Amino acid sequence: MQNKPRVLIVDDNASLCRTMSLVLARRGCSVSTAADGLEAIEEVRKAAFDMVFMDIRLPSLSGVDTYRRVKNLRPDTPVVMMTAYAVEDLVQQALHEGAYGVLYKPLDLDRVVALVNEVHQQKEGPLVLVVDDDPSTCTTLEKILARRGHRVGTASNGERAVAMARATQYDIVIVDIKLPTINGLETYLAIKEMHPSVMAIMITGFGQEMADVVADALANQAYACLHKPLEMERVLELVDELWQRKQGTGAII
Repeated sequence: MQNKPRVLIVDDNASLCRTMSLVLARRGCSVSTAADGLEAIEEVRKAAFDMVFMDIRLPSLSGVDTYRRVKNLRPDTPVVMMTAYAVEDLVQQALHEGAYGVLYKPLDLDRVVALVNEVHQQKEGPLVLVVDDDPSTCTTLEKILARRGHRVGTASNGERAVAMARATQYDIVIVDIKLPTINGLETYLAIKEMHPSVMAIMITGFGQEMADVVADALANQAYACLHKPLEMERVLELVDELWQRKQGTGAII
């Protein structure tokens, strides 16, 4: 992550706050805590947070009432409610009013981290990997995508792309079909085996010659194939389309 996600934990259980803070801090987050609703409102008034985790049952001011005030102060802040009790009426009330989700205690801390990453990634835009042995294509796509706020990596061959994907989970790959050594289809399939949710746009300057490989890629869930010279507006449209699809399929609870 390029910037540290700012997270606020609101719970009167000091031990839980400490545990969540340690886990999230180790994952690169900047964490603040509040023991009750009024303290949480002051924290939100002072600073914007990427995500707030809030217990439904709080002293003095309930979690749902605190959420309403947070929403008034920072309408775009995602708030995840937490509860250890059977309070489905309050849960449904919070969700109906726009809470991002609900977590049940004892918390799955991996899910907590995943939610923070999910929201932070949505704010930053997708991670895109461009794979092409033509340096000018890589440079052009990198510049155009970066201007849209997307985070972009480039690789000049399939082996390098697979190594990069091993270290970083890319959301979208734009892959030239005709690459030295392993081709674009093999590259895409190797990345998809590691990260099944990755989405691919294949590109080629050899439409007829690579027709069978294109067909195989599309049969293996590649989203589209674009022919060179690329229409950059179409590339941007497809990347935006894929990102919206990925955001729409993310599980919240």
